[in-house]
Amino acid sequence: MTWNIRIGINPISWSNDDLPELGGDTPLETALREGAEIGYQGFELGNKFPKEPAALKAKLAEYGVACVSGWYSGRLAEGTLADEIEGCREHMAKLQFNACKVVVYGEVAGSIQGRIDTPLAKRPRFADDAAWTAYAQRLDAFGAHLKATYGLTLAYHHHMGAYVESPEDIDKLMALTGADVGLLFDTGHAYYGGATDVAGQLKKHLARVVHVHCKDVRERVVRSARNDGWSFLTGVINGTFTVPGDGVIDFDAVLTLLHGAGYEGWLVVEAEQDPAVAPSYAYAKKGYETLRRIVDRIDAKAAR
Repeated sequence: MTWNIRIGINPISWSNDDLPELGGDTPLETALREGAEIGYQGFELGNKFPKEPAALKAKLAEYGVACVSGWYSGRLAEGTLADEIEGCREHMAKLQFNACKVVVYGEVAGSIQGRIDTPLAKRPRFADDAAWTAYAQRLDAFGAHLKATYGLTLAYHHHMGAYVESPEDIDKLMALTGADVGLLFDTGHAYYGGATDVAGQLKKHLARVVHVHCKDVRERVVRSARNDGWSFLTGVINGTFTVPGDGVIDFDAVLTLLHGAGYEGWLVVEAEQDPAVAPSYAYAKKGYETLRRIVDRIDAKAAR
């Protein structure tokens, strides 16, 4: 039986929302046209996409690609559930209109991921177990609201520079939350955050994975980032991340685990780097072909 997954991409390969100087002049249409030509079936959203739901749907339809999902900047680590429910309406309605199944929840309260002059060591941390528990309860309630109101599953994005960064943070979050909080497993952030055995970290939480970001890492650059106290964005500029097949992460092991667990969502290539150094089309193609080759191999093995 063919594995029921789709391969998508994030437009960050063409232009970076946090660092506009990286591909900022590249039109959205270039990304959509090239991504579709390569074979990607869908795109996650970025700042250049139409904001109005119907206009977004029409733009994607021009290129025959689906809306995979979109990043949502959450603030539940320091804010209230009521404020989050009120503030999310427009974004969630847009995703719902465009037939998305998950929403990428990125915790930005206290985050330093966008501060180029702030070392990752200064990221926020919860004061104690009580703070962790209260956060988890707010996430559970928010996840339940998204599911009941918009038919969306909360996909929690562990991220460098934020409250949930390390393998221990991910373990704790998953232990404290329930089924209404899914896990967005990001291979690159997992490695950079300390899980050098990325497949091993994934294996612990397979049952909770609802979305997957496939990014590779350049181990030498990650080591420099850690040793020299770089900020997250300094690491991006210097090439911490790259596409699958261009770094040290074992994507055969990652995808084999996902297949064995019955994962049927998106595999999204999301590798922020400087397109002047890593040309968008060539690297997007390499990422797609790497994942496609592994998926085809898994399918062929399952058919035997």
